[in-house]
Amino acid sequence: MTTDYKKTLNLPDTPFPMRGDLARREPVMLKAWQEEKLYQKIRAASQGRPKFILHDGPPYANGDIHIGHAVNKILKDIIIKSKTLAGFDAPYVPGWDCHGLPIEHQIEKKHGKHLPADQIRQLCRAFAHAQVERQKTDFIRLGVLADWEHPYLTMNPATEAGIIRALGKIHRNGHLYQGQKPVNWCIDCGSALAEAEVEYENKSSPAIDVGFEIAGNGQDTHPLAAILATPLPPDARVYAVIWTTTPWTLPANQAVCVHPEFDYSLVKTDRCWLILASDLVQTCLTRYQLDGEVVATGKGQALENLTLHHPFAERTVKIICGRHVTLEAGTGLVHTAPAHGLDDYFIGQQYDLPSDSPVGGDGKFTADTPLVGGLFVWKANDVVIEALKQSKHLLHVEKIEHSYPHCWRHKTPIIFRATPQWFVGMQRQSETSSTQTRLSLRELALQAVESTRFYPAWGRARLEAMIKNRPDWCVSRQRNWGVPMTFFVHQETHALHPRTDELLEEVACLVEQEGIEAWFRLDAASLLGEDALQYRKLTDTLDVWFDSGTTHETVLKNDSKLAHPADLYLEGSDQHRGWFQSSLLTGCAMDGHAPFRALLTHGFVVDGHGYKMSKSKGNVIAPQKIVDTLGADILRLWVASTDYSGELFISDEILKRTVETYRRIRNTLRFLLANLADFNPSTDTLPIEEWMEIDRYMLVFTERFQQDLFRLYENFEFHQIVARLHNFCSEDLGGFYLDILKDRLYTTAATGIPRRAAQNALYHITHSLVRLFAPILSFTAEEVWQQLNHSEHDSILLHTWHTFPEQASTSADTQILLNRWHRLRELRALVQKQLEDARARGEIGSSLAATVTIHAAGEDHALLASLGDDLRFMLITSEIHLQQVVNLTDESITVAASPHLKCERCWHYRQDVGSHAEHPTLCGRCINNLTGPGESRRHA
Repeated sequence: MTTDYKKTLNLPDTPFPMRGDLARREPVMLKAWQEEKLYQKIRAASQGRPKFILHDGPPYANGDIHIGHAVNKILKDIIIKSKTLAGFDAPYVPGWDCHGLPIEHQIEKKHGKHLPADQIRQLCRAFAHAQVERQKTDFIRLGVLADWEHPYLTMNPATEAGIIRALGKIHRNGHLYQGQKPVNWCIDCGSALAEAEVEYENKSSPAIDVGFEIAGNGQDTHPLAAILATPLPPDARVYAVIWTTTPWTLPANQAVCVHPEFDYSLVKTDRCWLILASDLVQTCLTRYQLDGEVVATGKGQALENLTLHHPFAERTVKIICGRHVTLEAGTGLVHTAPAHGLDDYFIGQQYDLPSDSPVGGDGKFTADTPLVGGLFVWKANDVVIEALKQSKHLLHVEKIEHSYPHCWRHKTPIIFRATPQWFVGMQRQSETSSTQTRLSLRELALQAVESTRFYPAWGRARLEAMIKNRPDWCVSRQRNWGVPMTFFVHQETHALHPRTDELLEEVACLVEQEGIEAWFRLDAASLLGEDALQYRKLTDTLDVWFDSGTTHETVLKNDSKLAHPADLYLEGSDQHRGWFQSSLLTGCAMDGHAPFRALLTHGFVVDGHGYKMSKSKGNVIAPQKIVDTLGADILRLWVASTDYSGELFISDEILKRTVETYRRIRNTLRFLLANLADFNPSTDTLPIEEWMEIDRYMLVFTERFQQDLFRLYENFEFHQIVARLHNFCSEDLGGFYLDILKDRLYTTAATGIPRRAAQNALYHITHSLVRLFAPILSFTAEEVWQQLNHSEHDSILLHTWHTFPEQASTSADTQILLNRWHRLRELRALVQKQLEDARARGEIGSSLAATVTIHAAGEDHALLASLGDDLRFMLITSEIHLQQVVNLTDESITVAASPHLKCERCWHYRQDVGSHAEHPTLCGRCINNLTGPGESRRHA
């Protein structure tokens, strides 16, 4: 009689496919999530829990999302989902930054620059709406769960009104002022730029050394003779030499600055007398190709107030002292134009120097500027240099490559230009603080940084350094598409209207109903009455970073689902000088503290060679392409497995490796599901005391593993989570537990204790594992969850982390169990090594075809012997001979081919195969499992 014994095995069975086919399957799941309103269900299930608020830093509503956007949103989604599973109410309200020059620039490119302002705003609003919808679709496809139906947009009328109120609050607290000082000015934008809108690129500039001749005092002695206590002809031509890479700023020169404590030398050359920093004399003379002799030396302080002739303008300027002067390059004397540099401006304030800029917003000098009137600034360089040559004031000129600020939109060099603007002052004290504790905004911000948690930790020092060194924040812009600075200022004095606070609120109410357009079409007389003759309405708009930087006020405080301050802000590392900083400063200016408790920073995405992605290099990898070909879970797995604290490397090869990792994980999950297909937890649950020892061990091991991952999730260490999960699947499960378990699952009685005990353990391991994967592999985890619970309408995110059953043993017994199996696994690895070597030599096929002899001493022998006949199942071999030896030097492991026949059903090589007439190809164990009461096991 021929029997198909394969049919008697408990072979795994599951509809969960081996191939993920994610690109096809994920959109179907997304549709189901949307139809079932999964996000809203999660909110309902989370009611009453403690809140965790991750405030979304708004991406800019312009252009399709790129891989950096995907990284950002996926990291946020992983955190939100992990916090939901950890038992928090973690709503996620996404947002968009909608005002600003880039959108206005797009409208200008499409429709021209000379449209009426109200039409520009109308077109900008429509454009931003369309961009939001495009980006939203892509974010949803990534598996990001959020309140997509109710995002916050900075161009929503209520938010625009909130921004105006935030401006009023900062003004009331004394941090806002109007002043004329140099700002970053983009000629192409025709507007001031925020610090975060400036990037540094190399630029070729003319570097010149220019002599400012010391003016005589009309007496018989030269002014320097007494200062430096040295004889000097009264008609000696002495030049204080400056070095600059911006010749075009010389028309605005108002002084030459020296460091009061540096040594300066009077150098006699064949050409003239020069004043240079002593440390730079030789370098300068070499550059000028001159021989010279130092005839006197004195401190910079001694030179203060010496009068100099401007090299080409008909005026004199003074030598002044400033501690910003360095000896890193140049001459140690600094050309000072308060209209064109912040250091120059601040030192100019001390000496009461004029700061009026001769350069207009179009980058051209005013017509009445001597020498360069009407010229574009870059063209003026050549004219200034030629004039210096003609007047013999030019000592040297050369082209140099140096780092120079550029507009991040136009990629063109910017200029520093003094204009009337509105500033949030870093040194102005808060009016809300008590007299005893009044602090400047800088001090408040530094205190807030100190009390903030940073992930990674280096973010603290970076943000702290930026706050310590940053200038006042210029918040006004000269554009159409932006939240207006709704102030009325006096026509002559430029002072704010005495009812400014009241008027701001009235305007905010109008904007709340009609949007920012309400301000631009407002007739001042309707609010001011007769005062409208004396006061004018400002046309400036707010820096777009003010919009997003005040969302803690306009969003967090005004949405009942959210809370203030937020638990976490998460953005790219560039936002230390962008959104993190604007949020910190506005939060401190309004409330005296940061609007966040913690900051998480991720790096930029680069290609596999570490190069920045650019279309010209052809190394751009679009998230849409990855999702459409490999699936969002592959992209999510890559994000999570990459250490975001530095640059994130991506390439086709890296994605291939990610796919392989995913396949191994999916196969593990499939194996678990397949072996739980006939397990019903309500009827098949066994007391833990009836489980095999290895099952109890794996339950404790997995629970400890889960606790470790909780800590990693709490610290946002996702790449370690992925590494640990992958290792758990491949080594702890695939390479150990599941490998051993296969025999018990497949060959023992289907409903017997040995198999049910294994399924009990697998049930808890699977529930733990799928939850731990859920924040990262959202689609796959949901697919597993539906199979595990036989429900299409339940979601894993309606639950929390898995709770393991309590062990009957004490904690001391649990630790003994862990230690015991830790050593057993080490010994098993030694046996596996010998089996693998024997297989490589061709002595055996599978490990079941071997007979293993182990000579062990002491505790190891006792440990192995304690497993009894279960030792062979733990070692996955057919026969074990365990011998005790006294000395460790006598320990050994030998492998030989089994002399016995192979059981057709369990594939073990056993002496009793062929001894049963009715089942001549089976071993006694299999016959017992088929026809008898079934085998019993204690350990494995």
